[in-house]
Amino acid sequence: MPGTEKKMTLQILTDETGLQQGQVEQTVALLQEGATVPFIARYRKEATGELDEVQIRLLQERLEYHTELNKRRETILKSIDEQGKLTTELRGKIETTRQKTELEDLYLPYKPKRRTKASIARDRELEPLAEQLLAASGSGQTAEELANAFVNPELEVTTAEDALTGAGHILAERFADEAAARALVRELTWQQGLFCSQVARGKEGTVSKFEMYYDFSEPLRQIPSHRMLAMRRGEKEDILRLSIEAPEEDILGRLSALFVPGENRFANLLREVVTDAYHRLLAPSIEVELRLQAKTAADDEAIRVFAENLRNLLLAPPAGSHRVLGVDPGLRTGSKLAAVDATGQFIEHVNIYPHAGGGAKVESARHELLRLVKSHDIEMVAIGNGTAGREMEQFVRHSLKEDGLKLPVVMISEAGASVYSASDIAREEFPDLDLTVRGAISIARRLQDPLAELVKVDPKSIGVGQYQHDVSQAALKKALDEVVESCVNYVGVDLNTASWALLSFVSGIGESLAKAIVRHRDSEGAFAQRKQLLKVARFGKKAYEQAGGFLRIRNAEQPLDNTAVHPERYTLVEQMAADLGVSLQELIAKPALLDKIQLEQYVGEDIGLPTLRDILAELKKPGRDPRESFVTASFREDVQDIKDLQEGMTLNGIVTNVAAFGAFVDIGVHQDGLVHISQLADRFVKDPNQVVKVGQQVQVRVMSVDLQRKRIGLTMRSGKLEKQPETKERSRKTRPEEKAAKPVTDLAAALEKSGFRVKKRQKH
Repeated sequence: MPGTEKKMTLQILTDETGLQQGQVEQTVALLQEGATVPFIARYRKEATGELDEVQIRLLQERLEYHTELNKRRETILKSIDEQGKLTTELRGKIETTRQKTELEDLYLPYKPKRRTKASIARDRELEPLAEQLLAASGSGQTAEELANAFVNPELEVTTAEDALTGAGHILAERFADEAAARALVRELTWQQGLFCSQVARGKEGTVSKFEMYYDFSEPLRQIPSHRMLAMRRGEKEDILRLSIEAPEEDILGRLSALFVPGENRFANLLREVVTDAYHRLLAPSIEVELRLQAKTAADDEAIRVFAENLRNLLLAPPAGSHRVLGVDPGLRTGSKLAAVDATGQFIEHVNIYPHAGGGAKVESARHELLRLVKSHDIEMVAIGNGTAGREMEQFVRHSLKEDGLKLPVVMISEAGASVYSASDIAREEFPDLDLTVRGAISIARRLQDPLAELVKVDPKSIGVGQYQHDVSQAALKKALDEVVESCVNYVGVDLNTASWALLSFVSGIGESLAKAIVRHRDSEGAFAQRKQLLKVARFGKKAYEQAGGFLRIRNAEQPLDNTAVHPERYTLVEQMAADLGVSLQELIAKPALLDKIQLEQYVGEDIGLPTLRDILAELKKPGRDPRESFVTASFREDVQDIKDLQEGMTLNGIVTNVAAFGAFVDIGVHQDGLVHISQLADRFVKDPNQVVKVGQQVQVRVMSVDLQRKRIGLTMRSGKLEKQPETKERSRKTRPEEKAAKPVTDLAAALEKSGFRVKKRQKH
């Protein structure tokens, strides 16, 4: 990036982000040197002025935007210059624009076009006539009289009307290509336009989940993400026909004022040209732009919700290093039991049939269950929440109770387990095991450490998103990968037990180096020190700088290797210990000594109080897992099926998904219930994520049960249950929820119609 261009970009980034210029310059420099966002946020606080990951990622995103903009700017300037049309004024406009849309508007008049009505008219030598019509003032010849001079049968201009039509096409294209006109139409349409949906021709009367959108409109700039994506899906399935209704009268008036001089004697003719330019050229083009803009905004919101849900799921409290029995429940095909040790290593598996056949099979299943528990000193049992999950939970609890064993029994989400079981990672780990056994092992490991196990699954398969197949897949993948990277580095990774899948998300490593680390570990044995990573093939100093602080080695020769203290600060910590007259081991073993350290005396050119405070906090709790403590949750034993539910019943539940309109909660009946946003709290809730998060344990009350449709309405509000009054049918131009003649307790039905599938507990 040339010096002038770089300086301008840095100034723009400073203006856009509201950050200090020094923060922007230092952070951009680190990003361009290849530093990762987690590394910069954690270990370069002095350089960035303590920017967090969100701020750094925003800066990274805007830097990428302006880098692409600058490249496109260079291409456009070169193209126009080669045409010999690059004026000083035009160059100035192009060089100062900060928006891709504005840049493309400026380029449009000079952009090579396909054969158009205007280009045909130019070939027929009608451009001079267009100029005369536009410049005419006062009295003189009529338009027809001017046009007669351009009649030329050889050029297929046989009448004055043909000439005027061709000249009008030239002017219409010129008006439509004008950057000011496009900006005007774009702004007015966005601010005042309506996004309209109607049933597609031939589909009238068709029963579908999109019925509420058969005659619907809403202000374009206000439409929520889930409605936009639902209507887009309806259009894709040829059920709906979508359009944007613009404030045409206002637009035409403003365009006429822009292009038609008041004293022009051909004003009426020019206004007709303006109308043609708008209807034929401007409106269709701007509608495509704004539909894409609205879709992008909807995508961004849906991806934000997905990313937030994924973060909460990945950072769910781990049960820790316990010997676990994982259970993949089933009916006809039986249930798979797999025992793993405290480090997640597979020990043994069996298949039992407690729900098929007579008493002999039940007794055999109980015998095998108890044998595994006792022979492997099992400390916890993890049961998948798919088909037969609740039945298996009851069977396990009763079997353990009858034998006098008191072990925690935990229901675990199976989302994405089948994807893992059939993946290359699973085949590498367990090449000789059946898919279902791999699933049981994964369920056990999810209880031990959700993050370490879930990183092996494509985030899109975990099931905590909304319209995930309708949004930009590239943007979704980028956002979810960033979430996984952030979570992995926030928690830290055990270098000697982590899979290559987990290691690949550590700052500066990636898939190739992660596999190299595992190969080295398998051949040379466990790592005793962090610095031994430099012996791994292709693991250089840059990778070590980026990754070192996020990797942990338990019982390491160097005690700081099991902390988040970066290796570059080991000498500093050793100096702190020496200044106190104690060994490094003693400093870490006795946290009270840390209170005697005067941090100010260790401030230097490359280190300040922010990093020093982080070091001190880490030394007080070396190797501490930052996630919340694990707490077991249990469902009511007398509620196992939707038929067992009654209105007013209070239940424990686990949030499985959070959407813009509410939260879905697993209450142990194989069917998630919906807590609508209006039922999340006693106060007004704008964003459900402010109240609940995926994986959170909540207490809910049953508001409604629809056995036929298997829909459950739940509330988290206190006080007496009250159904909302029904509303009258509204006319067109209303929102779907305003049209609905049902109370909020049946919102699950409406939401499913809008395109959000209410999650059912099915076999993975």
